[in-house]
Amino acid sequence: MNKRPVSGDYIPYYSTYIDRVEEGEIEEVLSDQIKVTVELLKNLSEEQGAFRYGEGKWSIKEVIGHMADTERVMNFRLMSFARGESSELPGFDENEYVERAGFDRQTIPALLENLVAVRTSTISLLESLDEEAWERRGTANGAPVTVRALAWIIAGHELHHCMILKERYFEVEGFLKK
Repeated sequence: MNKRPVSGDYIPYYSTYIDRVEEGEIEEVLSDQIKVTVELLKNLSEEQGAFRYGEGKWSIKEVIGHMADTERVMNFRLMSFARGESSELPGFDENEYVERAGFDRQTIPALLENLVAVRTSTISLLESLDEEAWERRGTANGAPVTVRALAWIIAGHELHHCMILKERYFEVEGFLKK
């Protein structure tokens, strides 16, 4: 029932996320993954959370908020298609969302609490799906996608941003000493 998506389940763009995800039951993958992400970010100071590695780039706080927002959007798509929604769902402008969210005014603990709450909701929804629901598909942002693929996209999106955090934020000389 909970097998990895295949290429016909999503457009090639999403391979960049799906290919990052380890084999296994996706609910377990998501549960383990959020623990690693929280551990990575929980000891950041508020000053570190405001760090941007370049002009016009998101702060660490904005990256955390973006991960939660995107998971919410993907979770809504997943639920909609699992329930048989036949209308096309819109895309979203991630930069507008971040600009209007005010993530930099929030604390690191509040942002992480929100991220964990979203993940808990995602896992709960996935655990409620029957085999037929996993196979359903719909169209979002002009692209066909299955419920199954959306679950792996959620996991891969988080892995993608954690990699960016490590490579472009944390590896700045003297930024984060562990």
